[in-house]
Amino acid sequence: MIVCHKDTAVVILSYNGTKWHDLFLPKIIEEAQTGYEVIVADNASTDNTLQYVQENFPSVKTLRIDVNHGFANGYYEALKQIKAKYYILLSSDFEVTEEWFPPLHAAMEHNEMLAACQPKIRYWRNRECFEYAGAGGGFMDTFGYLFCRGRIFFDIEKDLGQYDDNIEVFWASGGCFMVRADLYHKVGGLDTDFYAHMEEVDLCWRLKNAGYRIGYVAQSLVYHVGGSVISYGSPQKLYYNFRNNIILLIKNEKGTKLLWLFPFRLILDGVAGLRLLFTGKFKETFIILKAHFHVYREFGKWWKRRRENKKLHIRRNEEGIYSRSIVWDYFLLRKRKFTDLGWKPKKLE
Repeated sequence: MIVCHKDTAVVILSYNGTKWHDLFLPKIIEEAQTGYEVIVADNASTDNTLQYVQENFPSVKTLRIDVNHGFANGYYEALKQIKAKYYILLSSDFEVTEEWFPPLHAAMEHNEMLAACQPKIRYWRNRECFEYAGAGGGFMDTFGYLFCRGRIFFDIEKDLGQYDDNIEVFWASGGCFMVRADLYHKVGGLDTDFYAHMEEVDLCWRLKNAGYRIGYVAQSLVYHVGGSVISYGSPQKLYYNFRNNIILLIKNEKGTKLLWLFPFRLILDGVAGLRLLFTGKFKETFIILKAHFHVYREFGKWWKRRRENKKLHIRRNEEGIYSRSIVWDYFLLRKRKFTDLGWKPKKLE
């Protein structure tokens, strides 16, 4: 067990991440003086990552996970071994900036109902733009589709200061977010069966169903490389996106809504599969079918998780759910930016 002397543990899950540690760890360590400790959790790397960190960054604490069962399991195993008031889950391909930590810490200290929060996330390769998976905070539409402030489907905005306010969101990016350790463990942590993608959304939804808030803190800025483990647009990513999005709904959506939304989403996914089929993308169509058959085969398991989650429900917090269809607004009404939606999320107090 690693017991942190400061109240926050920045936990970096690493898999063959030597090049990222060489680039980004020095600044993370430098900024640690603002109030956190740095821990690298090696997720069964096949190179010399752990040895490299131990030899080159002696102030960093390390732990090793013997078998790599994915992103969610890596953090699940690591955080069981770390005692702190707050965790910051930080992927190894993130660059932090000066004073990135204090605004996050201040937000959490100020509001005890704030369970988790994320910083502003820009793209490391194009530093003026928001990053794909997190950007200016995560949201969900009424049909369960996910999007971000600063990124809706394929359109990524430049950061012109348009999202410099602190607001309540529906989910915080798993690449970099701060969470209360006691609440993380109380709701069960990251679901290891998600493997990768949307596991942070599932965690945030459980926290919100227990009545807590999720925040976006614009005064904190980080940069993300992205796609360093599972690349954007890969078959593996497509599979987990389709599979895990349906699982999210089974585990967390209200029963009265799930009754009609579950079959409706299966139909919409079927339409997406047919569209890919007719354009000659046979492999992608097969991947969607594979994702659906997993859901059908394991439905009993996910329903059992749903029943377990309901025991923690106190008062649902539905801030961050867009009341319309983001698919309709984006593709048919051509609303390509968050500001086009005419929707103002609730500010963090």
